Amino acid sequence: MYNLLKGKRGIITGALDQNSIAWKVAQRAYAEGATFTLTNAPVAMRMGAINELAAACNTIVIPADATSIEDLENLYKKSEEHLGGKLDFVLHSIGMSPNVRKKKDYGDLNYEWFLKTLDISALSFHKMMQVGEKLDVFADGGSIVALTYIAAQKVFPDYGDMAQAKAVLESIARSYGYRLGKAKGIRVNTISQSPTPTTAGTGVGGFDVFMDYADKMSPLGNATAEDCANYVITLFSDLTKKVTMQNLYHDGGFSSSGITDAIIEQFTQSK
Repeated sequence: MYNLLKGKRGIITGALDQNSIAWKVAQRAYAEGATFTLTNAPVAMRMGAINELAAACNTIVIPADATSIEDLENLYKKSEEHLGGKLDFVLHSIGMSPNVRKKKDYGDLNYEWFLKTLDISALSFHKMMQVGEKLDVFADGGSIVALTYIAAQKVFPDYGDMAQAKAVLESIARSYGYRLGKAKGIRVNTISQSPTPTTAGTGVGGFDVFMDYADKMSPLGNATAEDCANYVITLFSDLTKKVTMQNLYHDGGFSSSGITDAIIEQFTQSK
């Protein structure tokens, strides 16, 4: 380990179980010397094992619904109190679509659920930054990172209305990145990760097939949750002080590949 985050304080959202990217980020952040609080929605906490992670990282869990201003205010106040200072980093690892979960066809979306998708998966990112800015909990030169997916730019039919949510999320990162950068030198970026077998990811239809396809389309192969955690740590560190308002592809080269030998070979064999 490199002590990249020694002395830094933060909040990590969305750690559900050992398959979660946020779970891996917490483990790596702790190993790199950071102190942080963990948070997830109360309903998600009942499904996961976040308390085990908290014990391993010598920290506390503060339940919070990221769509609730009151909950976010409580999260920030308790985090600042527990950590003894302002926050140097925040990870937004939050996403859920009732339409995808209930397998609603894209041409038959429930619009109330669509709005819920946007609120949970995108507007929560804006709320986290707006509430944090108003409470002045972010340290100068800090770093805020959200996890996204390439479906914000390209069509993946089974991803449904989450594609729109991720597009909004990325736009918020740019707009708030400008604002926080000018005010306090804070960076705001999104990481567009390879398909990863998390609880949320495997809930998307045809996930196994697409994961195999993405792996064959990526010259370096799919990036794992552990790989993503390593990348997040570099963005939290002082090594990336001038990287902001970016959507950073972390996908083994998938986003830049048109066709690959592995795909050609697979289609040739199938014929």
